[in-house]
Amino acid sequence: MRLRLLIAYDGSGFRGWQSQAGGRTVQDHLEEAFKILCGERVVVHGSGRTDSGVHALAQCAHVDVTRKMDWRTALNGNLPREIRILRCTRARADFHARFSAKGKIYTYRIWNGDVLSPFELKRAWHLAGPLDMDAMRAAARAFEGRHDFKAFGANRGKGEKDTTRNIYSVTLSKKGPVITMRFHGDGFLYKMVRLMTGALVKTGQGRAPVDSIATYLEGNAGKCSYAAPAEGLYLTRVIY
Repeated sequence: MRLRLLIAYDGSGFRGWQSQAGGRTVQDHLEEAFKILCGERVVVHGSGRTDSGVHALAQCAHVDVTRKMDWRTALNGNLPREIRILRCTRARADFHARFSAKGKIYTYRIWNGDVLSPFELKRAWHLAGPLDMDAMRAAARAFEGRHDFKAFGANRGKGEKDTTRNIYSVTLSKKGPVITMRFHGDGFLYKMVRLMTGALVKTGQGRAPVDSIATYLEGNAGKCSYAAPAEGLYLTRVIY
């Protein structure tokens, strides 16, 4: 029986989603909880990786099990409080959390005020200086559409063979000191959203012209190297 899990986690205390040497990842904790309940190791397949410190409001995963139970309650009883199963449903046998996904939405939060609220620690990027929202919105339009995003992908191992992605929309809003950026695309490279955010912030600070993003996408400016910190990034939705 294949289960589809909807998972939320506070990523500030974890080394990302993907299981790795040294443990302390979200996948490690989930697989340990399943091992306790099933008596053997079960592989949990996520929709994709999130980096160390990145949060998820709705990560999706699937897992194959051999018996029925109230899996949501049982798993939450064996997981740290920072990880919660929001929903657990039975999936079709051909459903795959990663390969069935049609797109993802990420949200990035910036606290643009002189003093960071203590309740926003590890929840938002604190930038005290002024940011030109109009310039950032104008620059963000260059991301939309189908482009080669190799300038906005960090190297990881051998890297991605295909760095072309389709970005459906990038929207920016501000309420009080909180700037919210929403990125909707069919997929994202390693650290792509953080690098896109960094490029927009440089434009908003007046450190880069509005057309600098288009120059990167055209392959005329090398690689973008200014990445926003992980703490402001949230995997908001996986679309199927």
